[in-house]
Amino acid sequence: MGADRLDEVLDAAYDCLTRYGVRRTTMDDIASTMGVSRSAVYQYVRNKDDAFRRLAERLHTQALERARRAADAEDTPVAERVRGVLAAKLELVLRLAGDSPHSAELLDAKARLFGDICHTFTADLRRLLTGLFTEAGTLASVEPAEAADICIALVAGLESVSDARQLFTPATDALLAGLLAGPMSECTSRVTTPGGAPSGSATLPAPPATLCRPQATAALFPHP
Repeated sequence: MGADRLDEVLDAAYDCLTRYGVRRTTMDDIASTMGVSRSAVYQYVRNKDDAFRRLAERLHTQALERARRAADAEDTPVAERVRGVLAAKLELVLRLAGDSPHSAELLDAKARLFGDICHTFTADLRRLLTGLFTEAGTLASVEPAEAADICIALVAGLESVSDARQLFTPATDALLAGLLAGPMSECTSRVTTPGGAPSGSATLPAPPATLCRPQATAALFPHP
């Protein structure tokens, strides 16, 4: 029950954040949003800063878990696993930026409250990506860790673009085609007979820089 109540506090803190921002939010605001007394909120967080720090940790942890699931999908082509890791970062940013101009405060790597959380999150993503590039192999001129940094830089650039979700797949297709030592991957599609009945599964080579683009984008960003 304690964990559930803490989640309620953090949900209320996020609601206040979207309306007022970190600086203008008070403990009274959080308590009022929950419909409880301020002393009840203090049972779960030390103060406003503690609430927002825990909120930032929760959001980054959830995004990192999505990235790890993508990286650990061993039956999936490496290019798609890399894309899944990058999508976890991009979707976190787009979600917060879309909810409110204030929500992006949780992503400020220079902020006193959240800076170390942001840096740790990026470092964890870099390790996941480096491992994937080590597994797949990169071009001789690019080390796996450098490939990871390039990919993170690409996503950081997309974060400020209005049509980031639409650009994400073609941008990562082009980038990965230039970083991976081997062919990008193959797409598995279901072949349909002229009458419309499936005739079975077939594995077909994906053309350069197109890796099942519509399906991939929909799967990575289920909530546009």
